[in-house]
Amino acid sequence: MLTTKSSMGAMEGAVLDDVIHRLLEGRRSGRQVQLSEAEIRQLCLEAKNVFLGQPNLLDLHPPIKICGDIHGQYLDLLKLFEIGGFPPNSTYLFLGDYVDRGKQSLETICLLLAYKVKYPDKFFLLRGNHEDAKINRLNSLDQIREISRPIEIPDYGLLCDLLWSDPDPKNQGWGESNRGVSVTFGSDKLAEFLEKHDLDLVCRGHQVVEDGYEFFGERKLVTIFSAPNYCGEFDNAGALLSIDESLCCSFEILKPHDPISTTPGSSNTTKAAPKKVNLLSR
Repeated sequence: MLTTKSSMGAMEGAVLDDVIHRLLEGRRSGRQVQLSEAEIRQLCLEAKNVFLGQPNLLDLHPPIKICGDIHGQYLDLLKLFEIGGFPPNSTYLFLGDYVDRGKQSLETICLLLAYKVKYPDKFFLLRGNHEDAKINRLNSLDQIREISRPIEIPDYGLLCDLLWSDPDPKNQGWGESNRGVSVTFGSDKLAEFLEKHDLDLVCRGHQVVEDGYEFFGERKLVTIFSAPNYCGEFDNAGALLSIDESLCCSFEILKPHDPISTTPGSSNTTKAAPKKVNLLSR
């Protein structure tokens, strides 16, 4: 819920902590989260400064938790934190698509931005296609580092393909996308990309998958979707990917309709036994 009051200056630590506290109170049934317009504006400005102070291409190290699409499903976001540990107890990477479709997009993006401001080196947010580079081919990861920000997502080109392309398990090579934008790619193109850039694994969001995660191309790509029971129309699970210091990856599953605890620090969420697999060894 948005309220209005006079504008505030730079967001101090105590103010930020209060914003986070009120947002976390949203787990209590029947309690509305109330932030002023001034608080939200200041939060966005503070987060903008943090984002601009960090590179486009993040070099992160395990252990780390990776989350896919959230789409405004705020209570499910809180359940993910219950499973993986609230910041700063765990380091997080979110893959984008935070808002739209769910009923609490404002609370979702505000909590994510607040954690980004408070823990800039332990909480990382990528841009998704829901939130013009005249380069059509990715020859070097430096091309991602050099993308100017902020930037509108174009209808074609490198940035469009980074955000909109999908894996195609039925075909090799490049193909037309049913989305009407960008392309699909086969496992052969994935293998070429990984070899060219000396990478082991692609983690992506952007697609609903039944079990919350789905492998592609001999486990060299994994799609992660973290919003269970998506839009109330799918019976999908949500997933949280954890990577430990030895690069061993495990998935923890958030099943549709799992309850959320009403007391901070406690959890009555059903926690699936982690499915562990070493994805990154060659």
